[in-house]
Amino acid sequence: MNNYTLPPLGYSFDALEPYIDAKTMEIHYTKHHQAYVDNLCKALDQYPELYKKDLLSLLTNLNEVPEPIRVAVRNNGGGHINHSFFWLLLKKNGVGKPKGALLEALIKKFGSFDQFKEQFATAAKSRFGSGWAWLSFNSEGELQISSTENQDTPISKGWVPICGLDVWEHAYYLKYQNRRPDYIAAWWHVINWDFVEDTYQACLKKRQ
Repeated sequence: MNNYTLPPLGYSFDALEPYIDAKTMEIHYTKHHQAYVDNLCKALDQYPELYKKDLLSLLTNLNEVPEPIRVAVRNNGGGHINHSFFWLLLKKNGVGKPKGALLEALIKKFGSFDQFKEQFATAAKSRFGSGWAWLSFNSEGELQISSTENQDTPISKGWVPICGLDVWEHAYYLKYQNRRPDYIAAWWHVINWDFVEDTYQACLKKRQ
C-alpha cells in the first residue's frame, strides 16, 4: 500500500521572502516534489512488497531494488527524500551561523566558518547541470562537503547528510534566472541552523 506523501511544509510559501520567492516555493513543493512522490509510487506499485521497506533502506541498498525500477527509485526516491530533508533546513528569519558543537566542528574541519561557507558555495556553484551540494558525515565519521548530480543522495554511499542545498534550476530560476551564485548567497539567510545542529548531534550519538 502506498505510504509516500508530501510532508507538511511547516511554513507559508512566502515565509522565506525575499530570499526565496513564494511562487518558486509553491511550484517547487506542490509540483516538483509531488511529481517525485507520484513517480516513486508508480514504480513501487509494480513491486508492492517494497512498500514494506522504508525509503532509506531502498536508497542505501539500490542494488537490491529490482532492475526494471531501479533508476526510477533512485531518481524519484532520491527526489522525495532530498526534498523532505530540504524543507526542514529552511526557516523564516534564519540566523547567520550555527552555534555550539557544530560551529566548533566546522571551524576545526575547515579553518573557519567563512572558509566552510566558501567551500560549500563552491561545491554548489560548480555542480554542472542539476544537483545538490551537501555537508555530510562520511563513512569515516568525518564532516565532508560534496555534491551529487540530479537527485542522487549521499545516503546511497552510506553517508549521513546534515545540510544540503538544491541547485536544480527549478529551485531558483523564477527569481534568479541563471544567477545561481546569487541564489546560493541568499540561501544562507534562511538556513534552520537549529535543525542542522540537532541532526549533527543525533549523528554523534549514533557513533558513540
